[in-house]
Amino acid sequence: MINTVAVDLGARSYEVRIGEGLIARAGAEIAPLLRRKRVAVVTDETVAAAHLSALTAALAAEGIASTALALPPGEGTKNWENLARCTEWLLEQKVERKDVVLALGGGVIGDLVGFSAAILRRGVRFVQLPTSLLAQVDSSVGGKTGINTAQGKNLVGAFHQPSLVLADIGVLDTLPGRDFLSGYGEVVKYGLLGDAAFFDWLEREGPALRDGDSAARLRAVTRSVEMKAGIVSRDETEDGERALLNLGHTFCHALEKATGYSDRLLHGEGVAIGCALAFELSSRLGLCSQEEPSRVRAHLRRMGMKVDLADIPGDLPGADALIALMGQDKKVVDGRLRFILARGIGQAFVTDEVPPETVRAVLDEALALRR
Repeated sequence: MINTVAVDLGARSYEVRIGEGLIARAGAEIAPLLRRKRVAVVTDETVAAAHLSALTAALAAEGIASTALALPPGEGTKNWENLARCTEWLLEQKVERKDVVLALGGGVIGDLVGFSAAILRRGVRFVQLPTSLLAQVDSSVGGKTGINTAQGKNLVGAFHQPSLVLADIGVLDTLPGRDFLSGYGEVVKYGLLGDAAFFDWLEREGPALRDGDSAARLRAVTRSVEMKAGIVSRDETEDGERALLNLGHTFCHALEKATGYSDRLLHGEGVAIGCALAFELSSRLGLCSQEEPSRVRAHLRRMGMKVDLADIPGDLPGADALIALMGQDKKVVDGRLRFILARGIGQAFVTDEVPPETVRAVLDEALALRR
């Protein structure tokens, strides 16, 4: 079964197709987009070993020639050096403006390749083939592309929408358990920010989804994409509502920076911890009941996820240093840091009226649990 979700952006609209076996039929899916039967594929070494041969065979079955570049895996790849390497390689392959570049991998590859496609010849088309849960439910949809810099995460990039997204949920079976749960952090986020009934369903079906139930995975990915597609269609460049998608990310990005974008903390793990902190902050401010953050944390714990700062190995800076790192976040406007808070599960909103002393108190308490 293949589910299709439309991202409605006028002339730049595209479809997200979700289901099993999409990499094996990628040639047929992508062929209608091609002016000439050749594509350039950019992936990472880990994904290439698992899925590149299946993709190239699917392309060849439709008479589509392909060439591929495999970059190192990991968040550290999202940098200037690999952006240059990717872009120059695409130029060496003589990719033209009407050609299509394929991004085969997780969020790192999708963000990097999408940014490269955005700046190559002032914009070439690309297709996302997300191979991680996180990429399927979040980063492959919506056109945000970019790289990390010494100053922070995703501070250099562009909005560049893909022409098609093929989310093959069958490849999720090949993910290590930790990587799958990292992606689940983004799935939970959708329920927390705007769909309490979806969160209720995740509380019931999350363990089955984690343990490989394909029907549950199809529903979770589809509902997540539906929510993101709806928000992106209404607010493509994050002028308002789209900021809700950053629930948990203000804390998360600071923690990722503090841990050096390393495997000490995967992105979705940071999102989960950030969501727990955002609900704790909301409760401290009297916006939601004390039961709401407890419910969020209980579900994440049941899923076997990181929930607290105490779950992050190694040293962390103090509260003031973490707040300073938040100051580099893209959501800062006129020097004021915006938070996504909640009046309850499924009731998130954006505000810049958060007392710094309350943020500091929440972080101080969370850091104290590490001792």
